[in-house]
Amino acid sequence: MQSKQVILGIDPGTQLLGYGVISVDDKGPHYLTMGVFDLRKIKEPFEKLANIHAGVQELIETWHPTAMAVESPFYGKNVQVVLKLGRAQGAAIIAATQVGVPVTEYAPRKAKIAICGNGAASKDQVSTMIQKTLKVELNPDHLDATDALAIALCHYYEQNALPVSSAKKKSSKKSNSWADFLKDHPERAEK
Repeated sequence: MQSKQVILGIDPGTQLLGYGVISVDDKGPHYLTMGVFDLRKIKEPFEKLANIHAGVQELIETWHPTAMAVESPFYGKNVQVVLKLGRAQGAAIIAATQVGVPVTEYAPRKAKIAICGNGAASKDQVSTMIQKTLKVELNPDHLDATDALAIALCHYYEQNALPVSSAKKKSSKKSNSWADFLKDHPERAEK
């Protein structure tokens, strides 16, 4: 691992795009910033993409990330939503790749497993675990921002061989309780 990394996490969307930035040193991950790009007032879909691209460029210029982690689009009930999410993701990815920032994509379920040990965790559970892990109190207006921090933390765990999923595979008992998760992963509990 490098002596210091900065990871930009992106939760893509064409209405709200969440972003979160963490730094990583030999003591672990640290919160830098988070927020959303609120695109709801922009009616033209391609103008939204231009705003995403410009906004991510500005984040890169401000925080100088060494990596960007982006959430992959997931299929819901409407294929049009997936297409729109893919466009938003693409606009963010292009902003990073144009300046040589490596990009990695993670499924929402993988990020939830990395943060909470449960791929079906709620957004509130993810937010709570992020606050405990980063030792900060967050009151986001939109949980898209904490989802972006989750993607950044997932990248950190993946790059540093700390995946929760492998620890769960070693155990023959199946448990989804918070108590069992925190017992198995004391490094993620508030001290």
